[in-house]
Amino acid sequence: MEIISNSPQQTQDLAAYIGQIAQPGTVIVLEGSLGAGKTSFVQGLARGLGITGRVNSPTFTIIKEYNGRLPLYHFDLYRLEEPEELWELGLDEFFTSGGVCALEWGERAQELLPRERLDIHLEHQGDSQRSLLLRPQGEFYQDLVRKLMEYAHN
Repeated sequence: MEIISNSPQQTQDLAAYIGQIAQPGTVIVLEGSLGAGKTSFVQGLARGLGITGRVNSPTFTIIKEYNGRLPLYHFDLYRLEEPEELWELGLDEFFTSGGVCALEWGERAQELLPRERLDIHLEHQGDSQRSLLLRPQGEFYQDLVRKLMEYAHN
């Protein structure tokens, strides 16, 4: 399923909606080239979770944690050398901690990701327009995407 976003604000609003309906254990994997809007998406997700303050990419620390309605664990795997490094960080524990996990460049650790998750590929479609290709894995995420599509078309 695909949603076209016409601005960074619209991308953040879509993500904020996901944050509002996210449940404990929600996992979102963000893919796309540099500048495609992955961090902007996470900023909207954080807003939807009731997180205030600055949300930026944890490029050099791999993970940042924010407190809101549910905790947000924001991963940036761009500089990841070996996926096994994530086991040392206790990645599997984050997936079951009751928070929301958002992984930028998550495809770099594909074999370590939970089977059920929402994969989102962001792609430039012009100066400020983005395509969000949604690939839900599992019943919860299929339902989440149905709700998001309804929201996007209203």
